[in-house]
Amino acid sequence: MKKSRFLSSWVLAAALASCVFGAACSEHRHYRVYDPYYSDYHVWNNDEVVYYHQWARENHREENRDFRRLRPEEQKEYWTWRHSHEDHDRH
Repeated sequence: MKKSRFLSSWVLAAALASCVFGAACSEHRHYRVYDPYYSDYHVWNNDEVVYYHQWARENHREENRDFRRLRPEEQKEYWTWRHSHEDHDRH
């Protein structure tokens, strides 16, 4: 009985740790994206994702599609839209 209680506790602790560390790691998946049309870089972080989702909704595109998988014409449409919104961040 002690072994199964210990094992159950260990499994629960491992599951909780993976959730906590997994969530923390997913927040740090930022990368730089070069915008060849405006010759600048953008950090693709949570803020940029908000803009991307807004663009996708306004233009009837799939919000959860990875930007890097868009056709070049669609990426250009996004960057044109993005630069028309005055508080864009350049890095």
